Amino acid sequence: MAVVASAPGKVLLTGGYLILERPNAGLVLSTNARFYAIVKPLHEHAEPESGGGEWVDVKLTSPQLSRESLYRLSLENFTVQCVSSSESRNPFVEHAVQYSLAATHGIFDNNKKDSLHRLLLQGLDITILGCNDFYSYRNQIEARGLPLTPESLISFPPFASISFNAEESNSENCKPEVAKTGLGSSAAMTTSVVAALLNYFGVVNLSSSKGQDKENKIKDLDMVHVIAQTAHCIAQGKVGSGFDVSSAVYGSQRYVRFSPDVLAPAQAAVKGPLEEVIVNILKGNWDHERTEFSLPPLMNLLLGEPGAGGSSTPSMVGAVKKWQKSDPQKSQETWNKLSEANLDLENQLNLLRKLAAEHWDVYKCIISKCSTLRSKKWMEQATEPSQQTIVKALLGARDAMLEIRSNMRQMGEAAGVPIEPKSQSEVLDATMELEGVLLGGVPGAGGFDAVFAITLGDSCSSHVINSWTSLNVLPLLLKEDPDGVALQTADPRTNNIASSV
Repeated sequence: MAVVASAPGKVLLTGGYLILERPNAGLVLSTNARFYAIVKPLHEHAEPESGGGEWVDVKLTSPQLSRESLYRLSLENFTVQCVSSSESRNPFVEHAVQYSLAATHGIFDNNKKDSLHRLLLQGLDITILGCNDFYSYRNQIEARGLPLTPESLISFPPFASISFNAEESNSENCKPEVAKTGLGSSAAMTTSVVAALLNYFGVVNLSSSKGQDKENKIKDLDMVHVIAQTAHCIAQGKVGSGFDVSSAVYGSQRYVRFSPDVLAPAQAAVKGPLEEVIVNILKGNWDHERTEFSLPPLMNLLLGEPGAGGSSTPSMVGAVKKWQKSDPQKSQETWNKLSEANLDLENQLNLLRKLAAEHWDVYKCIISKCSTLRSKKWMEQATEPSQQTIVKALLGARDAMLEIRSNMRQMGEAAGVPIEPKSQSEVLDATMELEGVLLGGVPGAGGFDAVFAITLGDSCSSHVINSWTSLNVLPLLLKEDPDGVALQTADPRTNNIASSV
């Protein structure tokens, strides 16, 4: 019986750079662009035990990259040996398999271990698929002579083949690099694989049945979260903030990072007993903070790909850290201003959610009116106090975003990295002048990966799409979807799931 799990991609609205340090918070939106992992038995019947049944056959298939890798997984120390591979290895999936199995083994009693052992004798067949929005199809669109529109993206089949960046694949020694859109594909992929495996092994039950105990559901998600964070950090070779994995597990949220020390055992355990290590990590003090957050009602997230080539987040983070050390006073001032502006935007958006809940008809009416007008005209629509309160919150959110952008630009200039490059500034300034646009910015660490806009209602989204197309920005198909990791009923390729749905 196959288990299919999916995990969403992310857009970091606020908290770029600051989110790396506790107790700074970030607002992260999960999206309807999802990564899928399908886990099923590799062999129809249990394979005869070879060498005491200490090895498990694992096949990993990535149809979009036309890649297939075969592994042998040790049941004694959970090491992975690559037997054959059509292309470069996938450390994220390898570590997800290792840590998921080691954790399962560490938690189960002897009876359950016997059942697990019998299941594993059939091998593991893992397939990974990412929605098209995770990857850049810009080159193919331009090569076909199509316009940079959502309609051109829709013309691609779901889970379309991914082309390599032309520059990267020229050299024989150069590992082909897939062009991405910055939605956190490695975090979503790792999370989906961990969730599918833990469900397949019977450790967690992620099915969304109504009678399911909420407390147990959270416990199961917490288990997926810790194992996915561990596998992702070890595969990356560093302990990041973890917001991308957290949103892949739990969905849209306000996030404060965990203390990096909690993963020290995994970093030190290159040759140690993995089962012990992961059990200790599961018991560790995971002190991250996660609060429910999503966009206020009747607001839409739009994401665009500028096509200036992606940015390397680690090297940009490194440059900012170097600047912080070289000019502690000035950098702290910028840091504090940025932190205040982030908090201001968070407060305004939360106020709008509250006002929507308390004065729905008034809220709906004002959003509808403002969606057809530029922000300068919004206050004219508010003729009574409750309407004015809503418009003030809308304008307050805009001001906070402008302040965030200003401080991000200053930080980038001081550190010598393009956090909001001039080309992005021009696009964002033009976007924020359009009717019904509340916010515009560069997500996460910034750079050339993407731009985002938050619009009021659906009617004005077409203005943004047309404007971006004219500015050589490809509007992507995704939307905000506040839900995190989930089980699917079938292989997504049979359902024709596309991110436009």
